Amino acid sequence: MNWFETAQNHIASKLPFALFCKPNSHKIISVFQKNDQLFVLNDFTENGFAFVSFDGNQKIYLPLLECNVIVDTLVDTDFHLSKEPNNEIDPNAKINFENLVEKGVQAIHNNEFRKVVLSRKEVVETSLDAIRIFKSLLFHYKTAFNYCFYHPKVGLWIGATPEQFIKIENTTLHTVALAGTQLFDNELVWESKEKEEQQLVTEFIAENLNLFSEKVSVSKPKTIQAGNLAHLKTDIEAIIDQNDLGEIIQKLHPTPAVCGLPKEPAMKFINENENYDREFYTGFLGELNVDFTTYKTTNSDLFVNLRCMKLEDQLASVYVGCGITKDSQPEKEFWETVNKSMTIKKRLV
Repeated sequence: MNWFETAQNHIASKLPFALFCKPNSHKIISVFQKNDQLFVLNDFTENGFAFVSFDGNQKIYLPLLECNVIVDTLVDTDFHLSKEPNNEIDPNAKINFENLVEKGVQAIHNNEFRKVVLSRKEVVETSLDAIRIFKSLLFHYKTAFNYCFYHPKVGLWIGATPEQFIKIENTTLHTVALAGTQLFDNELVWESKEKEEQQLVTEFIAENLNLFSEKVSVSKPKTIQAGNLAHLKTDIEAIIDQNDLGEIIQKLHPTPAVCGLPKEPAMKFINENENYDREFYTGFLGELNVDFTTYKTTNSDLFVNLRCMKLEDQLASVYVGCGITKDSQPEKEFWETVNKSMTIKKRLV
């Protein structure tokens, strides 16, 4: 397929590109930048494919007018595991993360914040190239937003995220509150900790959208499946003025689903205690002020960058985290990150 060959050539030539497939879609969209310039978003009025970091300090995009776009029909190809991924647990990583969670819980009891999202990074060896990994994600995680993003001045990122950040069609904004995680089971039960975590995210988003809209609607929470995991999800819609998009993004990002609440003290705790740079993990990405299939510039389709990795040579940095509230149990939270990491690690063998 043209997009496959062009992506390989762009990596070899150190030229930026984005490949992506929306949830439950049969269209693979390829955005190939014609030069290696690093374009930066100023106020979110630009048209192109956005790639924004967790802290918002890096706001990269591939401009529509600087790119060639290919839209192709996705052909299913089965990718079988040649072997199971390494399930061996690093005892030091377990101890360090549990200590981090314990510190977060203590900060909540000290009234520093109500919730904080804490994460860690696993470095995994892989013999697969980026395009092979991306194609495997496409086959196995059809309900996710699957992507491969490359810029020689930023790095090579791949992911299959289950979480919408913002979707805009004309003047209608759609977003979700997604929180709470456990292994999927047809008879699963949500505990009060997960329900509280999800409610905090919902309230934060709705309250901020009320600053820009008189018409905000919130659904009841429901369970959704994402790979081998289940999450609690609430749909939220608002009627907005397109000119407010930049301010809305600044208010919402990062949401309590990936940072905490209140945002500022939670962000401060993360920066001081996680001991690594999240970079674009828990940032957001996708179509900004353009639909690449119709070129309609009143539409945006952005996703939170979860279930992702950064690929460097034969090493993949896999990022995982979980929401911490006053009732969090450190060991249980660690195993939640292990379950999440398997979503990506399964595609690396």
